[in-house]
Amino acid sequence: MSLKNRRNRNQQAGVIVADNPTSIVSEEFRSIRTNIQFSMVDKKIQTLLVTSSTAESGKTTVAVNLAAAFAAEDARVLVVETDMRKPRIHKIFKSEKSQGIANLITNRDLLLEDVVQQSPVKNLSFLTCGPIPPNPSELLNSNRMTELIEEMKQQYDLVVFDSPPVLAVTDAQILSSKVDGTLFVIPEGEVKKEEVHDAAERLKKVNANVLGTIMNKVELDAEAYYYYESD
Repeated sequence: MSLKNRRNRNQQAGVIVADNPTSIVSEEFRSIRTNIQFSMVDKKIQTLLVTSSTAESGKTTVAVNLAAAFAAEDARVLVVETDMRKPRIHKIFKSEKSQGIANLITNRDLLLEDVVQQSPVKNLSFLTCGPIPPNPSELLNSNRMTELIEEMKQQYDLVVFDSPPVLAVTDAQILSSKVDGTLFVIPEGEVKKEEVHDAAERLKKVNANVLGTIMNKVELDAEAYYYYESD
């Protein structure tokens, strides 16, 4: 399955689906949502990882807007800031990141509901990374993280994780082995084919269920359109 999302380079990052629901970009995120739903025929996808091969791909904006697109269908959605090295989700929601997923992993006395925050978007909650830890990979690879994912699945219809790029660190590989599906964001003209291939191979080695790719940062004109291409 291949998903392609055309975005205007001048579009401001944020929750576009909620702020401008009639825009072309918002419609494309809804189309991507539909394609993901079609992939749920044989297995329900309740946890979704969004990653890329390299940095500055726009994956965080994709993760947040995709989560908002699902929330618009009255689904209870949680988006989690598991990019603990360069967290950005808290900036999109203009929130403090005093306590988050890092705290939940290291402190069993904390409950999920103690640190999850409600976004301005109906049905969409978010969980920041909290203080940036010195050992993100070890935290994400812990049994406690696996337990937390199961807790999230009990409380939410969909959980979307924003992770670091695959080629930068092992975090995305670790998380992709724990979730139901992975989406791969490729910024047009900003990444080499070899980098995409290398990242795909790394995900393959951990048996990640890669649902498709999203081509991001594509120039739009007045007649731009979205299209879906099936392998």
